Amino acid sequence: MAHSVGIKDVARVAGVSVGTVSNVINRPDTVASETRARVLSAIDRLGYVRSESARQLRAGRSRIMGLLVLDMGNPFFVDVARGAERAARDAGLGVMVCNSAQSPGEEAEYLSLFAEQRVRGVLFTPADATGRNIEAFRRHGIPFVLVDRVAEGATECSVSVDDVAGGALAVRHLIDAGHRSIAYVSGPPGLNQVRDRRTGALNALAEAGLGADCLRELPTERLDVAAGRDAGARLLGLAERPTAVFCANDLLALGVLQAMFAAGVSVPDDLAIVGYDDIEFAAAAAVPLTSVRQPAVTMGALAAELLLEETESETAPVPHEHRSVVLQPELVVRRSSLPPR
Repeated sequence: MAHSVGIKDVARVAGVSVGTVSNVINRPDTVASETRARVLSAIDRLGYVRSESARQLRAGRSRIMGLLVLDMGNPFFVDVARGAERAARDAGLGVMVCNSAQSPGEEAEYLSLFAEQRVRGVLFTPADATGRNIEAFRRHGIPFVLVDRVAEGATECSVSVDDVAGGALAVRHLIDAGHRSIAYVSGPPGLNQVRDRRTGALNALAEAGLGADCLRELPTERLDVAAGRDAGARLLGLAERPTAVFCANDLLALGVLQAMFAAGVSVPDDLAIVGYDDIEFAAAAAVPLTSVRQPAVTMGALAAELLLEETESETAPVPHEHRSVVLQPELVVRRSSLPPR
């Protein structure tokens, strides 16, 4: 294995003490110009790079923020990461992005990794519906902010979107278009977002004087295109097929759309489709997809700002107070749900 060049190697080659090398790196104005030039020459010749992690450990202050998302294959979380990275960069920090793949086990492993690395703080969307991973991580004393999930108490901050309102927007739009039999392709039932969007859908039905039996739920194990195609196949096999589908996210909706195309079912003439998130691909689909837009970039940026506020509260004139920020969704109507002409 190649020898890692350290500060002692630089001191030996330059003919100075380790303390002098440290001063050249951290306080160059305190070192005579001739000595400083000799040390810098040795650094250049050896290719020495100082250990930023070691420096941070000595200072007790990491310059890395952790971000743990449910699925980096979903463009929604890519946008959340973009917002968080932008806010972190403005504060001189970097972001370590990890993907739990909707697995509580993988989530626990990454949270342990963040604790081992003593990151400045963590932003994450929980995959574990039991809350055990959050409780275990809380013991490390590292600040964290929940993203796309409302904090249940006053022990941490959160940034989310009102998913009950979003589900109601989607189904109210379908009801207004004349649909009375609607399928909900819902995703894993353990996710709060999936349950809240269903609650919103049922609220919209109740407002219109329609019963819960007007909503046919088709759960899936994952929130991806393949799961959407599978749900589309199940939908095609129903004896009484609904006339509209509301999907818990856009990837599911795109999968349903693919299944309908393959079966020769016309969208929206034979089946209207509404997604959720309004990812970039929604507008670019073969049939542009109606979707409930979440302000993902804003969500990531606000979460990072709350985390920075908390981690710097020791020196702030006003103590940090945990708070939950709830953003409002917006319905973006495109051709996939327009009534037949």
